[in-house]
Amino acid sequence: MLNNPPFVRIAEADPAHLFPAGLEYNPPARGMWNIVQMGMLIPGAHQVYGCAQGCLRGVCLTAAEMNALDRLSWISLTEEDMFNGTLEQSLVDGVSEIVTQLDPHPPVVLLFLSCMHLFAGCDFDAVIADLSAAFPDICFVDCYMTPTMRESVPPVVQTCRQMYTPLKALPKNPKAVGIVGNDRPTDEDSELMKILRGAGFAVRDLTLCKTYDEYLQLADASLNLTYIPTAHAAGELLTERFGTPCLHLPNSFDYDEIAENYKTLCGALSISCPDFSAEMQEADRALDALKQEIGDIAAAVDYTAVTQPFSLAALLCQHDINVKYIIADTVGEDADAFRWLQENRPELLIYAPANVNMLHQHEQAAEPVLAIGQKAAYYFATDHFVNLILNGGYYGFSGIRKIAALTAEAYRTPKERRTVLRHKGYGCASCLL
Repeated sequence: MLNNPPFVRIAEADPAHLFPAGLEYNPPARGMWNIVQMGMLIPGAHQVYGCAQGCLRGVCLTAAEMNALDRLSWISLTEEDMFNGTLEQSLVDGVSEIVTQLDPHPPVVLLFLSCMHLFAGCDFDAVIADLSAAFPDICFVDCYMTPTMRESVPPVVQTCRQMYTPLKALPKNPKAVGIVGNDRPTDEDSELMKILRGAGFAVRDLTLCKTYDEYLQLADASLNLTYIPTAHAAGELLTERFGTPCLHLPNSFDYDEIAENYKTLCGALSISCPDFSAEMQEADRALDALKQEIGDIAAAVDYTAVTQPFSLAALLCQHDINVKYIIADTVGEDADAFRWLQENRPELLIYAPANVNMLHQHEQAAEPVLAIGQKAAYYFATDHFVNLILNGGYYGFSGIRKIAALTAEAYRTPKERRTVLRHKGYGCASCLL
């Protein structure tokens, strides 16, 4: 297992299977959002985790670092629970005890089971049914903290979907459009938001909700949009339950795909599509200015920073920026950009983000590196990095321009890497700071 190299030349990489599975290493770059932080987005929701104590440690620390321990409770799973026949009843009793101490009752309780519950065949439907009967004023949602399911239904995807299950059908508002599955609001300067706002559409977005009533109003959207890959299942759920059509408009860095996304959106809204030639030129100017400022320094792009790292890398290369490294373990929606890089930048190296042989990668930088993303900053031991997670709410041509500006700023001004990377949950409140 230790002989598996942690990198591959892109010219020799198989896009269907970049790296073999094996022993993994999780670097201490902690800004990515997890299921605890996702659950906190529902106003007034309370989370309950039924897990073994080792798993609970990370869950509780996340809530503590968000200054939100009052919104999280837990039920410790013991070895005895696994064989004494009381697995379901222990959950019902534990959640009931927790809920009776909450005044007022929360509108929603997100109940998370662990891998061990699934292995033991826990009847989760019965648990939810019993709790719903005992507390009819609360919506109980079945959620899953099951990292063993990463290769089938990852917990982040499942949690994103389940966060929309408390919604109830509402009359459709023809002037309301939903943006589904984000971890932060879409940048108001983006062409996407300008199209929606300019045409008089209200934007329904969980990240904008301040009250539970605002959350429930998400169900009145006449059209839903997703642009983060993990949001697919959530969009499909809303289509299944409410018949709301959903468009997936990937957060690409390819100009043609961005323009096509906007054309598709405007067609669905029955409005004219603006001409984006000026926005393309502004993006080009920002990238050319970035190249002029940073010169030939090696650049690394990280899949945690943007959902299409190969697409961003290809765009940067097309502006003569010296992208030498990409950290990613899948190609995903990036297939066209991946092929372009194979043909035009065959020496580019792809690093496996979790390969155990990455363990010592960060100890000494082989050369100065300008990184886009936290894991790239950690692995290439650089204080010159863009602290960006999941596109940071940026989208389209304006997003390219702003990411270019952030990259130039990262080149000019180093960050205290250790301090930044220990902050769990980029963009949220933290008792660590």
